[in-house]
Amino acid sequence: MRRTAIVALTLGLAAAPAPPTAAASGAPQVRVWVTTPDRAELLHERPAVRFGTTPSAQPTIVVDPDRRYQEVDGFGASITDSSAELLANLAPATRAETMRALFDPVRGIGVSFLRQPVGSSDFTAAAEHYTYDDVAPGRTDFELRHFSVRHDEAKILPLLREAKRLNPRLKVMGTPWSPPAWMKTTESLVGGRLKDDPRIYDAYARYLVEFVRAYARAGVPVDFLSVQNEPQNRTPDAYPGTDMPVAQQIEVIEALGPKLRAASPRTKILGYDHNWATHPNDGTAEADYPYQVLRSPAAKWLAGTAYHCYYGDPSAQTALHDAFPDKGIWFTECSGSRGAADPPAKVFSDTLRWHARNVVLGTTRNWARSAVNWNIALDSTGGPHNGGCATCTGLVTVQPDGSVVTDAEYYTIGHLSKFVKPGARRIASTSFGTTGWNGQVMDTAFRNPDGSTALVVHNQNDEPRAFAVNAGDRTFEYTLPGGALATFTWTAQHRGGLGLVPLTGATATPDGAAAIDDDASTRWSSGAAQAPGQFLQVDLGRRTDFRRVAVDSGGDLGDYARAWELSVSNDGTTWRTVASGRGAGQLTNIDVRRTSARYLRITSTGAASNWWSIADFRLYR
Repeated sequence: MRRTAIVALTLGLAAAPAPPTAAASGAPQVRVWVTTPDRAELLHERPAVRFGTTPSAQPTIVVDPDRRYQEVDGFGASITDSSAELLANLAPATRAETMRALFDPVRGIGVSFLRQPVGSSDFTAAAEHYTYDDVAPGRTDFELRHFSVRHDEAKILPLLREAKRLNPRLKVMGTPWSPPAWMKTTESLVGGRLKDDPRIYDAYARYLVEFVRAYARAGVPVDFLSVQNEPQNRTPDAYPGTDMPVAQQIEVIEALGPKLRAASPRTKILGYDHNWATHPNDGTAEADYPYQVLRSPAAKWLAGTAYHCYYGDPSAQTALHDAFPDKGIWFTECSGSRGAADPPAKVFSDTLRWHARNVVLGTTRNWARSAVNWNIALDSTGGPHNGGCATCTGLVTVQPDGSVVTDAEYYTIGHLSKFVKPGARRIASTSFGTTGWNGQVMDTAFRNPDGSTALVVHNQNDEPRAFAVNAGDRTFEYTLPGGALATFTWTAQHRGGLGLVPLTGATATPDGAAAIDDDASTRWSSGAAQAPGQFLQVDLGRRTDFRRVAVDSGGDLGDYARAWELSVSNDGTTWRTVASGRGAGQLTNIDVRRTSARYLRITSTGAASNWWSIADFRLYR
């Protein structure tokens, strides 16, 4: 007897996350969804909790909607040729249920971003790779008379249209793995470069515009377009790829920009589309590839830069943003992987944890407007594929008997896509974990267009971790199982009436003492047991008004000052004490009368066996 798909039954996602309600007391309700590495909970909605007014001694995630970062475009994966082959061949009822589980914002996870190969990639079900303008060897087609997306009309485009029907806010990106072979030095889709010829750059630009037009006519408008997948991958393993040096990418973009703007003003061009750092196998001659592109005249045609996960770490995104703050960052590819001997339970657990740290939280805390995995569906062998990756995993797996099961990536993307809507803004939230793993709690927060808040939290530790969440004048506590990923949502935002004071240019003594931002994963510590006289001194760079000083001791429970004194100075020499008191937990809020000063000094006046740590330091007015 043939089994049916188990996707929606396993998830129990029969209802949308309706707006949380408030109790008669006015305390807002917080809804909670949890996924655990042992699959005991899979986007499982737990009983709601409520904000209260009692301060917490636990490490506290402070959510501040007044500090806003990048706007969100969406979260998702790719319906590759391989994925399309598998989904299209499912029994009709199974395919419909699988598509709902993937794209329906109510009954599924509401995937909201698809990055589609322009032509063939390594995940091609057919025996032969293809583009949309293939001609016989030795022939050319500068007029693009043979251009056609007929291949995609059979399976890929119908699935894309169904995805857009299920989620009308779905965004689509196009990315070519190779130009047509006749445009390349090798006359092959595998490897080689574009011929260095202005006619070729012009023809390739027109080819990409024709793709955008053809997809729009087919009912799938293209929102984003890059000109080459992984342009530094000079030796693709038997699958389409192109070595595209910076100079050639600039030529293509300059040829494409005006043509695309005239043909499809909605379509934004993204540069680079490769790893956070240059992989050693790709050489180091152009390690600053995205910087060179954004410094070039082609930058005027670029909305920003796209990144992949296969080398480096997400902090590269912030470094590029800081250098070019008017350009966006999109994260566009990261595949899960499985070892040949790894049992499924290990693959699920390892993938959930790594993707939670690096893709769900690492990319979004580093300015990414999207977080996109690779294949949306693969079979139980990691295929079909034609060259390239033999160990990749998808959001769902199609089993030999035609049933469909959900993989870790379904849940990592789902913890974002189901709750963080296109148009949302990332907002400030203190976070204690690192992408490299430090065993702490890590998070990211968003304000949706409807005013609701979504907070995504990952417990990196193998053991349960307790923490608190503070929003304005309200706080709640929660404990997550080891390795768990959770999303918290609420609508009411209780605020204490104080606004954060920007501390741009502020410095701390001792050197490197406190991270003066919302990332509490880096910290200063006394390095020994607490003792009277230990201090942190901050130079604000200029006289600044404030009414509250927040001293956050981060995720190491107990490392807060047992007793403290706050002093201020205008010259760094003459000090006056404005407050003193005793610590009661990881977050110490010191309220004072309106004060103006350039220098602040927090001094320990007590003793304890714990170290004294300061992970974050904030002023409010």
